[in-house]
Amino acid sequence: MSEPRDRAISETRAEFGELDLDWSEAAPGLFSVRLPGTRKLVTECALEVGQHAMQVRAFVARNPDENHAGVYRWLLERNLRLHGICFALDALGDIYLTGRLPVELVTRAAVDRLLGAVAEAADDSFNVILELGFAESIRKEWAWRRSRGESTANLAAFAHLDPGERPKS
Repeated sequence: MSEPRDRAISETRAEFGELDLDWSEAAPGLFSVRLPGTRKLVTECALEVGQHAMQVRAFVARNPDENHAGVYRWLLERNLRLHGICFALDALGDIYLTGRLPVELVTRAAVDRLLGAVAEAADDSFNVILELGFAESIRKEWAWRRSRGESTANLAAFAHLDPGERPKS
């Protein structure tokens, strides 16, 4: 192992030890962490410290059911405001946040900033992605829950998509 990589792994472990997060290390330099949120309750995030860079990858949402162009446009526009990370798609069309940091720049503070950026971007974007890419599914969910007398509390952010509500004139 190289000295910069060893130091980066050590810095990452030290920062995780200070944070109140659920994390693990599957192999030296291969970390997994669960980032809490308010809209997206948990963002699963992987950090891998390689020879030259630490890479981060976090799942945000599955491939949208509809309005792909609208979702992708919004993601690309949002990329312009992100620091150190960006939205990306995998081969299935699922949406991720990714980033890369040279191992020489990995410090406890840099790991904290990177995780903060991922958590904030995933949480801030989640409802917008759902609204743009899953509006019809959300409408169906409202109707299904109402038909069964089930709670709609966690759909409150999407009240404007409730097919049972009529716009007020």
